[in-house]
Amino acid sequence: MLVLTADEVRKALPMPDVIQAMKQAFAALSDGRAEVPLRARLPIPPQDATSLFMPAFVQTESGDALAVKVVSLFPKNPDRGLALIQAAVLVLDADTGQAAALLEGSSLTAIRTGAGGGAAVDLLARPDSRVVAVFGAGTQGRTQLEAACSVRKIETAWVFDPNPERAEVFAEEMAGKGPIPGNLRAARSAGEALANADIVCTATTALTPVFADHQLKRGAHITAIGSYTPEMQEVPSETIKRARVIVDSRLAVLAESGDLLRPIQQGMITEEHIYAELGEIILGHKPGRQSDEEITYFKSVGVAVQDAMAANLALENARQMGLGQEVAF
Repeated sequence: MLVLTADEVRKALPMPDVIQAMKQAFAALSDGRAEVPLRARLPIPPQDATSLFMPAFVQTESGDALAVKVVSLFPKNPDRGLALIQAAVLVLDADTGQAAALLEGSSLTAIRTGAGGGAAVDLLARPDSRVVAVFGAGTQGRTQLEAACSVRKIETAWVFDPNPERAEVFAEEMAGKGPIPGNLRAARSAGEALANADIVCTATTALTPVFADHQLKRGAHITAIGSYTPEMQEVPSETIKRARVIVDSRLAVLAESGDLLRPIQQGMITEEHIYAELGEIILGHKPGRQSDEEITYFKSVGVAVQDAMAANLALENARQMGLGQEVAF
């Protein structure tokens, strides 16, 4: 069995390649070529934490993928000097069921989540998009920004965080890195970040919306990857009501995301307001953006097909690059 550390996972998962793998994953999910049980949630009350268990089997033209991820979200970890998200991914041979690899899962989660957002930006954002606003100066915000800049020629980027120091550090660390423009600024307010934003990425743990509907530029695209429980909401209900809503998985978002559950509970929309899964657009079953004026919104709570496909890609690349440590199992 091959064991890959966080650094090795990052080396084995270049963002452009992972974006393409995520398109395959979403297409397989919407096409009925994936077995994905709704993830099991295990509350850990003493820590206000949650562990999620996410298995998946995916069939694609490039090969089958079988994996299970255990990801834990421990909100008190940052105060301990630890990452909020802790995770591990076990890759199984899809032909034999043998354990093939164990991957550090937090890095994989961040990259595949960013890549999923990048796939949505590629399919839904206006081709002439030049400005990105990121809400949340954590790890997920970093990969969302990298992915958006990988599929659009971004000239200016903004980051906003309730903690101004975190936003400043984010801007210093990420400016000019890879496809990210050197013109990356820490915004003093949500309004400043959104003023000219063509693409908006929300990657927070917010319980209430992180911006006001009227602050959003006409024709903007939103990728929202926080709001992974019914109690959490990043995007205003008014925005959801007027947006073309695309999701990673109808079943998953309607079970988990307050971004959609709250406006449904408020009577502002119904479940039918969800226009499509991203996989349906990839497959050509439905068109994406209909005009330069409309708001497009992609909601992702994360689905296990993403982990399985990303892990398979990492394993393949790691073997070609000579990464990792083989362990008798």
